[in-house]
Amino acid sequence: MSTRAIPVFSRKPLAVALCLASASALASPQAFTPSRSFAMGGTGVAIAHPAAAGASNPAMMASEHHDWSDDFGLIFPSVNARFADEEETVDQIDGIQDVIDQFEQAQQSSNLQDAQDAAGDLRERLAAFDRDTVRIDAGVGIALAVPTDSYSVGFFTSGNVQAAIRGEYDESDDATLAALESGDLTAIQNANLDDLRSRGRVLASGVAEAGISVSTSFELTDGTRFQVGVSPKYVQLVTYQYTESVSGFEDDNAEDEEYETEKSGFNLDIGAAYAFGEENAWNAGVVVKNLIPMELESNASSDPLKQEQKYTLELDPMLTAGIAHTGDFHVVTAELDLTKKKGFGYADDTQWLAVGAELDAWRYAQIRFGVRQNLASNDDNNGIAEETQFTAGIGLSVFGARLDLGALVSDAEMGAALELGAAF
Repeated sequence: MSTRAIPVFSRKPLAVALCLASASALASPQAFTPSRSFAMGGTGVAIAHPAAAGASNPAMMASEHHDWSDDFGLIFPSVNARFADEEETVDQIDGIQDVIDQFEQAQQSSNLQDAQDAAGDLRERLAAFDRDTVRIDAGVGIALAVPTDSYSVGFFTSGNVQAAIRGEYDESDDATLAALESGDLTAIQNANLDDLRSRGRVLASGVAEAGISVSTSFELTDGTRFQVGVSPKYVQLVTYQYTESVSGFEDDNAEDEEYETEKSGFNLDIGAAYAFGEENAWNAGVVVKNLIPMELESNASSDPLKQEQKYTLELDPMLTAGIAHTGDFHVVTAELDLTKKKGFGYADDTQWLAVGAELDAWRYAQIRFGVRQNLASNDDNNGIAEETQFTAGIGLSVFGARLDLGALVSDAEMGAALELGAAF
């Protein structure tokens, strides 16, 4: 008689992926979003402050800013996280754990009816759990900028990691659990849940980058200003894929390096901005990020029971344009991705149209809000859809020190951001 629990649930695979995300966020992140941009719908191409220019548009480091923020900028650190679980996957895992315990207790005490009931309940729960996905995105970054009248120079290191867990129900388990649901005591006692073939799958991807930004500005004959900037950087791509049957899923195995792939290389961001209108209050910006295409395939197992396929992490050139109006007490901006970013694994493709605003109270406090719509979202996405997201946040500035907070919410997702820094 086997009384062994199913490790994929009893060992809490969600915790494995969350630990993976937190551990990888420093070494293998993706596209970093400063907290101010996070709270303004993800915008930044035409409004980024000097310290945030490396993450948004290097040309903005040489743009005109308020007198209290155009000599020095520091972000140390900025962190953000988003969590998506539209099918209440975490609650499902907890429920499955409880049912497995009930089956084992009935199996040990030879309680036929309770064991049959637990087998039927487990059968329904595993089937309902099929293709349900939980996803976490975590980002971190630091930056330093020193704008001058001739050339502005900055340093940044930043990134984001995305990790997802998905349950995959194998149809062969339906017959196994159905037999236990109607089986006699001998069948219950001889049951071996290690033979179940339903799987737990962890997929993660990340991009770490570190670089410098250099920018300069030109005053044109009509009084308008034109800025250009470039950010050479070193980039590391990472993928992680771990799939195991529910009976063989082990926390320790999930951390093995054999499930990772990585690739490194140099890349380049270039940007431009143009300030015009009365007192140059309008600003148009454009940036091309990751000018050199890069890609990396995940490491798929050859074990046919795992049914793994290779996923490709693609870092293609990304073109984004924005426009903004800035006054003494306000900023309003709109931004559009002109290219689509392909999602990795269970992530949706994205192409954002965003608007954001900031109200400033004499530089000491700011209120921010925004909204963005994913123009690339569709019903055929591989995981949790990213469609319309709403954001908000506040900023506090005292004697040059800054604290920025942001929040995000959508039908399937919620997130938060925090940033410490200085500007003068």
